[in-house]
Amino acid sequence: MKTVISKDGTTIAYSKLGSGPPLLLVDGALCSRTNGPNGALAALLQQHFTVYTYDRRGRGESGNNAAAYSVDREIEDMSALIEEAGGAAFVYGISSGAALALEAAKCLPSIRKLALYEAPFVTDDSRPVVPDGYEEKLKALLEANRRSAAIKLFMRKGVGLPAPVVAMMPLMPAWSKLKAVAHTLPFDTRLTIEHQKGRKDTLRRWANVHVPALVAVGGKSPAWMRNAMRSLAEALPNAKQQTLPGETHIVKAAVLAPVLADYFK
Repeated sequence: MKTVISKDGTTIAYSKLGSGPPLLLVDGALCSRTNGPNGALAALLQQHFTVYTYDRRGRGESGNNAAAYSVDREIEDMSALIEEAGGAAFVYGISSGAALALEAAKCLPSIRKLALYEAPFVTDDSRPVVPDGYEEKLKALLEANRRSAAIKLFMRKGVGLPAPVVAMMPLMPAWSKLKAVAHTLPFDTRLTIEHQKGRKDTLRRWANVHVPALVAVGGKSPAWMRNAMRSLAEALPNAKQQTLPGETHIVKAAVLAPVLADYFK
């Protein structure tokens, strides 16, 4: 493990693999360097790039100051990592990490190219929108230390999983790891909730992100996700959209890695 110090003094833990142009991988909700899809992806990409994975603030071995959280602080974390990588990097983000990567691309010229996989936006009526009051209820559950209940709320209303699936999730071996980072769910909610109300017009927020962008989606992902990624690609001025046949939100590293290697070459 290596560390950098972000602008506000927070320690950010990261790992570094391979050689070649720097590539920063950004996790989604409830994930970290040791629990999520980016570890396997980094292992496959290291033959082409110097790959950086990191614990977003509040997770794993990175520091946390939840009371002072803002999206700007997360962008500063990314900026510190890119500076550590040499001052410029490619960036890939998955799920809410894709939303964070988009926000960073608005203000960091150090991002050379952007790849985004399934930002969890809801831009039409093909699934229920995230309801009013969701963010406040999530925070209240966490303030009461009801971490399991907060995760279940996130999975049902934020992710849109069926109730029977969510009810079975505490039986998974990884449930304790999810609970350990449940306090960061409001951070991801802050990144996405504005874009989960069934409207395309909110995507204009990134109309000035001119960096080349790949917007990818799984061919077996639900219609709402495929529709949202199509709308996002249309909203970005220099983007192309790509569907990965047979894939879902839990995308296989072996399928995604060659796509990213070809795009970032």
